[in-house]
Amino acid sequence: MSIEPEASEPRWAVPPEGGWTADDLDTLPNLPPHTELIDGSLVFVSPQTLFHTRAVSFFEWQLQSLAPPELEVVREFTIDIDRYNRPEPDVIVVDGDVIRDPNQTRFPAESVRLAIEVVSPESRSRDRETKPVKYARATIPHYWRVENHDGRAVVYVFEREPATGAYTSTGIFHDRMKVSVPFTVDLDLTAITARRGRAADPE
Repeated sequence: MSIEPEASEPRWAVPPEGGWTADDLDTLPNLPPHTELIDGSLVFVSPQTLFHTRAVSFFEWQLQSLAPPELEVVREFTIDIDRYNRPEPDVIVVDGDVIRDPNQTRFPAESVRLAIEVVSPESRSRDRETKPVKYARATIPHYWRVENHDGRAVVYVFEREPATGAYTSTGIFHDRMKVSVPFTVDLDLTAITARRGRAADPE
């Protein structure tokens, strides 16, 4: 009579005293893709919605076409804020001279001109509360938060106020987004969500 082998228990990494550090993200084995480090804790990303995927692609490609040549647009890439915080914004605009090696796995936060987060149900508190505070303290001058409101994209735009070191709201955009910083942007936000029947529309 054969004996079925017992199912192996998942082996979770045990954090060291004080928590994980930014360097650990590059050395810990078997981490899921897009793992972030927030306050010394590993944050795993849930499966993303179609809206999230489309929004990230939209801003990546649109900003690549609009950014001045000295800036680079990168999606889903970690940034070093401090020893215990290495988040991964959905899209960032960085100084071009920080890109030196195709094997890079992170950028210093001080090189980031703009950070964009597309909100998911599981990331709502991080994107609305935790990350903006950390991005502002890291002196990232611009932060955009993209949310899905009944299938339509709404973009909340923030700029860091030097006197307080905190973000202040500079606009909420529905359907169309026009801003002049960190560079001139004029976007049709309705293009993020697919319109059924568009392919069948008469020419």
